[in-house]
Amino acid sequence: MSNVQRMTQIDSVKSPNARIAAATRPSRFKYINPTLVLVVAALVTYGLIIVYTATVSNESYNFSRQLAGVLVGAVLMLLLFRYDYHQLSHYMALFLIINIVLIMLPHIPGVGLSVNGANSWAKIGPARFQPGEFAKITVILLAASVISRYGGKLGSAREYLKALGILMVPVVAILTQPDLGTGMVYLFIAGTALIVGGARPRFILISLGIMAVAVAAILILDPIADSIAGKDVLLKDYQKSRLLVFLDNSYDPTGDGYNLTQAKIAIGSGGLLGKGLGNATQSTLGYLPESPTDFIFCVLAEQLGFMGALLLIALYAALLFVCYRIAYNANDMFGTLIVMCTAGMWLFQILENIGMTCGLMPITGIPLPFMSYGSSFMVVNFVMLGFIGSVWAHNGR
Repeated sequence: MSNVQRMTQIDSVKSPNARIAAATRPSRFKYINPTLVLVVAALVTYGLIIVYTATVSNESYNFSRQLAGVLVGAVLMLLLFRYDYHQLSHYMALFLIINIVLIMLPHIPGVGLSVNGANSWAKIGPARFQPGEFAKITVILLAASVISRYGGKLGSAREYLKALGILMVPVVAILTQPDLGTGMVYLFIAGTALIVGGARPRFILISLGIMAVAVAAILILDPIADSIAGKDVLLKDYQKSRLLVFLDNSYDPTGDGYNLTQAKIAIGSGGLLGKGLGNATQSTLGYLPESPTDFIFCVLAEQLGFMGALLLIALYAALLFVCYRIAYNANDMFGTLIVMCTAGMWLFQILENIGMTCGLMPITGIPLPFMSYGSSFMVVNFVMLGFIGSVWAHNGR
């Protein structure tokens, strides 16, 4: 027998054991959901292209900061994929404390910054950031921790009110800045947690009715309170202006009404296929304010048209579907709530941001997930992706 034949015979004997060892050897990629990563990679790449075209001629924005946000966020996401999220389910009190500290940080003298009439920014050393943005992470973890304790059944009014009271603490705290847009995001996260957590429909309907009455009361009492105090008390002028523009597009033609008109022009001028990358005249010529942030969808629609906007919506639909599948297959309520609350937050931000550019929703400062300029916003979204991946990786697949 030749040496080659002997080696072949030895390999044939060893190969079954080798195959078994290879099958049992832990894979460095076992924590990664390939579908989730591919969808996010496509969405983030798409966003970077649009943000670059919106910022390349605008010295007020630094595209390298956006890239840094993506890189930092991606690293945190991959680290969280390996982290077992189950370990966080019992830290409800800690999440509540962190929420309050973060949201109240802009009120501290020497730390807080007032931007556009809202005390929602903080400055520590050279870093400027919105603490309420990072608090979205702990709001979601708080909601998941609170509601998961009831095992998917919020059957009694006492349990519902207790859970609702805890979840309303961050909402009330953020309104002290006042940051109405972020408060609406917190409120939607809380609502998603209550619905997924098994709250009775009549409890939800009663809560919505009370909220509607409270909003109506604020609108009625606001001018009275302002006249008595001699200043804005309940609603700021810019908040009232945005609400009135939503009700009547011709209101404030040089302010918020102008912004809405320019947003519609940008979307409409894109037509079916758009003007081409880098040819968004509404933003490059300065007609569209805050184009890389609040109105990034208009930049996309003007450059790539209806088909480009449709592609973005398809990517969002794919992301939300993957999240739903991960939540559905999770074997515990805490994991399900983390994923569904995050998906609910993204869904609300998508509907609000795109809706406001079309005049279907009131104008707010709510950015578009993975698209709008903002490194902090990007990092927060990647962190929540990390927790979603953790839920997928630690559920006995």
